[in-house]
Amino acid sequence: MISEKWMQISNNNISSVYLLYGIEAYFIEETLKRIKRQLSDQGELEVITFDMEESKVDEVMYEADTIPFFSDKKLVIAKNAFFLKATEKGKEKIAHDTLSLEEWLKSPSPSAITVFIAPYEKLDERKKITKAMKQAANVIESASLQVHDLKGWILHELSSHGKTMSDGAIDCLIELGGTDLVHLQTELTKIATYVGEEPEIDVDTIKKLLVRTLEQDVFTLGNAYLSGNKSVAIEIYHDLLKRKEDPLKLNALIATQVRLMVQVSHLKKKGYHAQQIANQLKVHPYRVKLLIDHPMLHNEQKLLQTLNDLATVDLQLKTLNINRDRILEMFLLK
Repeated sequence: MISEKWMQISNNNISSVYLLYGIEAYFIEETLKRIKRQLSDQGELEVITFDMEESKVDEVMYEADTIPFFSDKKLVIAKNAFFLKATEKGKEKIAHDTLSLEEWLKSPSPSAITVFIAPYEKLDERKKITKAMKQAANVIESASLQVHDLKGWILHELSSHGKTMSDGAIDCLIELGGTDLVHLQTELTKIATYVGEEPEIDVDTIKKLLVRTLEQDVFTLGNAYLSGNKSVAIEIYHDLLKRKEDPLKLNALIATQVRLMVQVSHLKKKGYHAQQIANQLKVHPYRVKLLIDHPMLHNEQKLLQTLNDLATVDLQLKTLNINRDRILEMFLLK
């Protein structure tokens, strides 16, 4: 459990090497924040950051082995450790000496805390370097929270601000704000500050203040279109255009949503429940929860036709020399 790892850090039980991997940025950033806070308590902290898509891992090892100037230990951060995931042969962005890294991991520098960050859903377990890293490092997985855990996390964040929220308000927060914890944390802090001494945050306040994510706006737009609510779909589309969103990108996001609906429909017919579907499709469980009882799942033919129409729109957006904003608008008005 990540809470146990954080407790170790707060108790100054800090490992020489960490591997933070997964797609939930909040847990990666929070772990780094806690390590920095703990090390800063021991004196001035020296932090050196490398991007593994630009710098060689040799530089990370050299820096970690160099004695720090201002404190007993320095913090060395190696971001985007793509050599730990599956990559197509010859498509690597930079060649890393992973054999040397394997040897270094057997006896890492005692004067540095070295953190490798792999912001990917999966690592390539077949690689020797991945096995060596997992054996030598303190591994913390940064996975997306399940629906129940997400609500628990929101309540915990609210309690830190002395606030509460009803189940309906939490559902509204997630529906409008998405499931990205970094974004939700920022929005909760802002909303809690706005309500002042009020102990509870209601739905109206959330709708008034919450900055919606692009994905959530497109989700609402797609729902409105599929439900035949053209006026709402056009209103959201025009709002997105005012925010300088590209019609080509919006079309692709709508297609992604419809494709997910087709996949959910197919797996639901095979008897899969929501969590199994989320695991099978590798998407956040809340996205499946929003779709599992969607009335359009019973009309798979219309969904497939919509996908075909969106492919036509995509081609038109890329080839026709006319107002691109109007192309997607005409589709939404069909």
